[in-house]
Amino acid sequence: MERHRDDADMNFLRAVLLGSLMLIGVAANAAPAVKAFGLGDVELLDSPFKQAMERNAAYLLSLDADRLLHNTRKYAGLQPKGELYGGWESQGIAGHTLGHYLTALSQQYAATHDQRFKKRLDYIIGEMTEAQQAYGDGYVGALPELEIETLRGFKQGKVEIKDHFFFKNGAWVPWYTQHKVLAGLRDAWTLGESAQAKDVTLKLANFVADVTAGLSPQQQQIMLEVEHGGMREVLFDIYGLTQDDRYLKVAQRFEHRAILDPLLAGRDELPGKHANTQIPKVIGAARGYEVADQSEGRSIAENFWKAVVRNHSWAIGGNSDGEFFFPPASASEHLSAATAETCNTYNMLRLTERLFGWQPQVEYADFEERALYNHILASQEPKQGMFTYFMSLQPGHFKTFSTPHDSFWCCVGSGMENHTKYGAAIYFHASDAVYVNLFIPSVLRWEERGLELQQRTAYPVENRTSLTVSKAPAAALALRVRVPSWATGAATLALNGKKVAVEAKPGSYATVQRQWKQGDVLDVTIPMSVRTESLHGTTDQFAFVYGPVVLAGDLGPAPLSETVPYAKEQAANLKVEPVVVPMLAGDSQQLAAGLRRVPGALAFTLITDSPRQEITLRPFHELDYQRYTVYWKTTPAKQATNR
Repeated sequence: MERHRDDADMNFLRAVLLGSLMLIGVAANAAPAVKAFGLGDVELLDSPFKQAMERNAAYLLSLDADRLLHNTRKYAGLQPKGELYGGWESQGIAGHTLGHYLTALSQQYAATHDQRFKKRLDYIIGEMTEAQQAYGDGYVGALPELEIETLRGFKQGKVEIKDHFFFKNGAWVPWYTQHKVLAGLRDAWTLGESAQAKDVTLKLANFVADVTAGLSPQQQQIMLEVEHGGMREVLFDIYGLTQDDRYLKVAQRFEHRAILDPLLAGRDELPGKHANTQIPKVIGAARGYEVADQSEGRSIAENFWKAVVRNHSWAIGGNSDGEFFFPPASASEHLSAATAETCNTYNMLRLTERLFGWQPQVEYADFEERALYNHILASQEPKQGMFTYFMSLQPGHFKTFSTPHDSFWCCVGSGMENHTKYGAAIYFHASDAVYVNLFIPSVLRWEERGLELQQRTAYPVENRTSLTVSKAPAAALALRVRVPSWATGAATLALNGKKVAVEAKPGSYATVQRQWKQGDVLDVTIPMSVRTESLHGTTDQFAFVYGPVVLAGDLGPAPLSETVPYAKEQAANLKVEPVVVPMLAGDSQQLAAGLRRVPGALAFTLITDSPRQEITLRPFHELDYQRYTVYWKTTPAKQATNR
């Protein structure tokens, strides 16, 4: 660990590691109402989430840093030390994985203090330092020559675009890729405790400032028509770290008004737009609210979140079809094999956690839980820890996973990050309260208040969780436990075996405030049952949901082939024909009430109507190699056949 830091660096590092949403320089009116805990403050206990984290950690260590650094050295005029990986890492977007990898290593180290990840991180930063010196103008990354020259060409005012993904010369989203590198360097600096990464980060940020300084406002907006990731967000972060106005000014050059203005006005103009291009722009606006007193950022972020979560999201928490938003009323026409790009949910969760910090609402935490269980956890393949790109919701279809070395899609990069940070949103805190948002086995250690809290639960297989105070704080403290909006009734709380009389209605926080003692146990029971959720714009299509988990129909094994379950190309199986999904008959709520739970498992038996057969409903995140359906069609009972 580097010991020689100036006071500003050390204060910021503490803020990050404690999970604060308020960076140095945050405007007073943007101060968060609650803060997340740092990754190192929350230890995962055995659960599907910890198992996913461990699989991902093994995959991170299996990758060859020198292969990810191949282009970094090659285009700096240095001899590569490893062969170039395949898939997207051998294309124009090469280097995006390197950036995600830096973030994933940094987060894994922050969460576990495992020195293997610190060693790998330090090696990469050392290599990038050498390459940056060789490039000579502050640039560092792994872009091919065309993409590098496109960035450098902005300095001469060369801004011509082909479409939303390519510049006229064929360069593929170079700012998108550089955002991943810059964000990875930022995380190596703040979470990975690398002073050397600070120097590399600032030099690269200076390069960004230099090549964009001469662009007119009109040229900036033209440039921003091409997907550019979270450039505005990360530059605001660097401004928050340094308080150098140079980075504030360059962050503003990535302010895409064509997207932000309608959101500020409360208009939903998202249909037809590429989903994951827009989400980082909104996170950038949110960071502007937090660090630069740009009040419009809060309205933009809140309006966008409501539109996406309430109107544009599938039951699993993901969104989009073929990567694009569409009119909600046409959802039944978009149940394809290319639904729910996983990167979208990765970014929506990052936005959700910020909004919760501003205003702790159950709706935000409900979405966090929904998306974590049914998309993020479901996106990891359990044998090799591989990743989905699209989460197919085509009835009768199946999941497609990446290969270890020949895919490197965008969702592989964000997926590496997803499974390192499950502890990030379980708990939040105010000065005198802990919010228990997620029911995941874990240990919280809040050193500042002297609290150690253990959460043990088999949720959602069971409908209860147990919170044990293993180290008691000196002063009184409130525990605020989320009662999900979907709960079928008020939660019940018992302290040391005795029922506690507190308000605990669905959609609220049940609060117990007291002078806690070591050994105190708070048991929380949340009533849950199977319910149904209609597909947007339909009255005859719906999903079954039990508590936080979407239940999908298990339709038998997917056909093994050269592209199943692992594929080099994310679109490899989009045209594979699905199997026919049986119809249901009758009212959806009555169908839900009639399900029979399988003894000893979180699974239910469903009797279909046409044809009449028995199908098992299982949590969607457990169906890795099966054909399945999430959405069912039903006919009125009077039209039922085979009765």
